[in-house]
Amino acid sequence: MLDLQRLRALHAVSVHGSVGAAATALGYTPSAVSQQIAKLERETRTVLLQREGRGVRLTAEALHLAQTAQELLALVERAETELEERRGVPSGRLTIAAFASAARGLLPGVLADLAARHPALEARLTEIDPHMSVGLVAKGAVDLAVVHDWDISPLPVPPGVEQAVIGEDRCTLLVPEAHPFAGRAAVRREDLGGQRWVCQPPGRVCHDWLVRTLRAAGHEPDIVHQADENPTLVALVAAGLGICVIPRLGRGPLPAGVVEVALEPAPVRRLYALWRAGAAGRPSVRETVRTLQGHWRD
Repeated sequence: MLDLQRLRALHAVSVHGSVGAAATALGYTPSAVSQQIAKLERETRTVLLQREGRGVRLTAEALHLAQTAQELLALVERAETELEERRGVPSGRLTIAAFASAARGLLPGVLADLAARHPALEARLTEIDPHMSVGLVAKGAVDLAVVHDWDISPLPVPPGVEQAVIGEDRCTLLVPEAHPFAGRAAVRREDLGGQRWVCQPPGRVCHDWLVRTLRAAGHEPDIVHQADENPTLVALVAAGLGICVIPRLGRGPLPAGVVEVALEPAPVRRLYALWRAGAAGRPSVRETVRTLQGHWRD
């Protein structure tokens, strides 16, 4: 008899691509995930993981077993969903994926609220990029995801995944206090040429928005510094090393030396909650979506 938890560990490695990432998603240590898979290898008398550089690669037998595990986990999810629906109250484990600024600026209050009002519900958060978390929802690796998109980059949602709007997050311009823009109430996009910029690396939506917007206005962006984390971008602005466009969600208080200026028209990103259609009836999913929307309004 194959152990379901060991199959879950193998499925997580196949979805997330590494033992470490699978451990983060499951809430285990990498050592615990490796032990689960080692036991599964002994049970099946099959090599499932092979070393490849610093990582691992799933063997052909492991890929086949991981697909079977996904089908079994879907059956288990359906049974758990039906039980939760019959109880009529949020309960059991709910895994949530959220992008960085939502995990920092929105989810702490939401999770605390859920824990206080629904003690039978165990909500677990993992910070994951939106473009990855959509696939994780579709594959059943997480129950619910908080994602965002921009007008220049709509987020594709596959069949079988449902969504609800949480709200809109406006972006503003941050400049050093000695910058000429610092004394203005607003800056139009056409006036952004000739500036030194700090922004996220290529491939991130904020970077793509900046490049497309400036080029559409006839300006080639001069990006002098790049960083993944928004607090790092703010620190670079505070040091007088450039200006940046940054969303307000999860940004935190601005340090001394940084001034916020409105952009006209303001860039807007939309936040959504995503879940599998088969889990739409779960009270925990419905209540979490309502709580996300309520905290956003507040």
